[in-house]
Amino acid sequence: MLELLNSRLIEHFGLPERNKRKPEPLDLLIATILSQNTNDNNSYEAYINLKQKFPEWSMLVKSPLGQIEKAIRKAGLTNQKARTIKNLVVNLSKENRLDLNFLKKMKNEEALEYLTSFKGVGAKTASCVLLFSLYRNVCPVDTHVHRTLNRIGIVNENSPDKTFRKINENLPEGIAHSLHTNLIKLGREICRPTNPNCTVCPVADLCAYPAKNFDKAPERKKSDFLLLDNV
Repeated sequence: MLELLNSRLIEHFGLPERNKRKPEPLDLLIATILSQNTNDNNSYEAYINLKQKFPEWSMLVKSPLGQIEKAIRKAGLTNQKARTIKNLVVNLSKENRLDLNFLKKMKNEEALEYLTSFKGVGAKTASCVLLFSLYRNVCPVDTHVHRTLNRIGIVNENSPDKTFRKINENLPEGIAHSLHTNLIKLGREICRPTNPNCTVCPVADLCAYPAKNFDKAPERKKSDFLLLDNV
């Protein structure tokens, strides 16, 4: 079913382009932390600003929290995100691991366990590092991916973390990036939390959602910019 779903989404949205170079794992992790609960444009602006103010992440170790907050203000939740980033770099510095490249030698479960040991880093954030930086076949689950997979009937889970565990148990090889990216587009543009536009949905015939909406719904502006493919 996941392979068919992936094929349908590619037919509709196209095959997503990947970053022309693999971003550094720590760059990707910090960008993902900034992306929490905001849109990709705002988090990208905050990431670029943080990178300009602190060209080396080691500079964050001794920087006052207020300076980090100021640099990432565009991303929102500045106090929470600044504390998460500060805690992360301080602890990595103590371990002499400020580049996270050692993750490349770890298996997926080991890398996920390590990353989620840091306060403020959950399964979705950690799995984004594996997918977008290490190019592992791991599909992160955000609110859009969780909602669409449950509506379609691929899973029946009550939280994104449970959906993540379920779909990654036997994820077909090589589909994680396209599936994740296109499910986000599906959730943003068509399968919205309220008033989904089922008339134009490319997987409506596969979907088990009982409250389908085939009334004409307003078109949602398309946004092809995705932060984590542009770090």
